[in-house]
Amino acid sequence: MDTRTGLPVVGMVGGGQLARMTHQAAISLGQSLRVLSVSPDDSAALVAADVRIGTHTDLAALREFAKGCEAVTFDHEHVPTEHIETLESEGVKIYPGSRALVFAQDKGLMRERLGALGAPVPRWGRVETAADVETFAGGVWPVVAKATRGGYDGKGVWMLAGPEQAAELVATGTPLIVEERVPLRRELAVLVARSPFGQVAAYPVVETVQRDGICVEVLAPAPGLPEELALKAQQLAIDLANDLGVVGLLAVELFETVGGIVVNELAMRPHNSGHWTIEGARTSQFEQHLRAVLDYPMGETSLTAPAVVLANVLGGEEGGISIDERLHHLFATDPGARVHLYGKQVRPGRKIGHVTVLGDDMTSVRARAARAALWLQEGR
Repeated sequence: MDTRTGLPVVGMVGGGQLARMTHQAAISLGQSLRVLSVSPDDSAALVAADVRIGTHTDLAALREFAKGCEAVTFDHEHVPTEHIETLESEGVKIYPGSRALVFAQDKGLMRERLGALGAPVPRWGRVETAADVETFAGGVWPVVAKATRGGYDGKGVWMLAGPEQAAELVATGTPLIVEERVPLRRELAVLVARSPFGQVAAYPVVETVQRDGICVEVLAPAPGLPEELALKAQQLAIDLANDLGVVGLLAVELFETVGGIVVNELAMRPHNSGHWTIEGARTSQFEQHLRAVLDYPMGETSLTAPAVVLANVLGGEEGGISIDERLHHLFATDPGARVHLYGKQVRPGRKIGHVTVLGDDMTSVRARAARAALWLQEGR
């Protein structure tokens, strides 16, 4: 509890852009998010008032960080499971808890659990040798290989075209699962928040557009998605949040196929597929996550406009006009574009921010968002 305000303190492990935007949401609730950051130059550490420097793999640092926090949560899933279990045994309220978070940390455990719950998943298997991969493929290539832990933004995912590539990957010693390549129409995502009390709130289903393993666009609501399939996806996300005991946000990444939907990945934190909610929903995913971990009643999740598009801003090559000049030009050209920059060092291909545009027509809104993001990336 913050003795100055009488309000609870939430600690977030990780100092990236998710913590930065969660901090912004905390301000409107009268709070200042406590952040455990590796460096004072991390995205959230640049703006939060209560920053502790330490690593998520250091139990002593985690234990000290948690002192005085009403709840501890995460902006990534990489905290060792055994550390979370230790803190829980010492009475620290951690959301999501270790029993839920492990299914977002370990893809093999996730697939096993989803299968046990009857959730639709691709055909998959654990592999240890190149022969295991060949047996799984059964002569049908490519197959998708995934590192069981640690992958994100296209990292830790490989499309294997044949036995030779399979042998090269297995030789690295990376623990793997393999999956069939799903004949997808597009990728979808559903966000749902759940409180310790058990209240849930689901956001509209969105379409996510990937390029080189990185999400470049999010379209809300997913264009042309039949209402029956949208309701099925939302109910699936709610059921998973309840069955897994998630507290906080759960992002369910989905493949839409000819036959319906299958689950691709789970994340138990604010998620890139929900950044549009800052302007595009009545309650942002970041405020909703805070409400959930504090056991506050959930906020309204409806759209604020018929069409909302998020376009991620990626780092471009050095040179050209400054980012400040680019903002000047963008705001003059499109005053309705909302920009969020993350305070990150620019590297080609790195997510350094996003743009959200709202309107009545998805086609025109999408074009505006893409134009704005490209301008911020390349200055043209």
